[in-house]
Amino acid sequence: MKQTIFISTLMLIIFSMITNTVSAQIQKDDILGLWITEGGKSVVKVFKKDDGKYYAKIVWLKEPNGEDGKPKKDTKNPDETLQSREIKGMEFMIGFTWDPKEKEWAGDNLYDPESGNTYSGYLSLKEENLLHLRGYVGVPMFGRTSVWMRKPDK
Repeated sequence: MKQTIFISTLMLIIFSMITNTVSAQIQKDDILGLWITEGGKSVVKVFKKDDGKYYAKIVWLKEPNGEDGKPKKDTKNPDETLQSREIKGMEFMIGFTWDPKEKEWAGDNLYDPESGNTYSGYLSLKEENLLHLRGYVGVPMFGRTSVWMRKPDK
């Protein structure tokens, strides 16, 4: 029993050290680049504009065309003037900012073209090549997390 407690405690300490090491090394521009979304449905590009904030746009879709053979449009957008825009090329994450204390990027404009809803959200790197995107309405506890994988260079 004492041996089990000792091993469990040791594993917790090691895990904590690894997590803190990864967290301590995260820099604000580490999210820049191409990311494969959960399920491989799309590839998004995270970039920074002159305002110093972070944005993301859809650069590739696994299924870029609808049943009619034409590029998919933002038909679920509540703003009728935006329903004719193509999903591929769309900016869906707008104006996220880096929080050096929390080691994450946060913002209030995270649009989901599949539902037509806009959420608050934050992004965090748990590992060098895994980006966790948490979207929520109101309280983060009641949101959903999606994990993206950094797209390898080719």
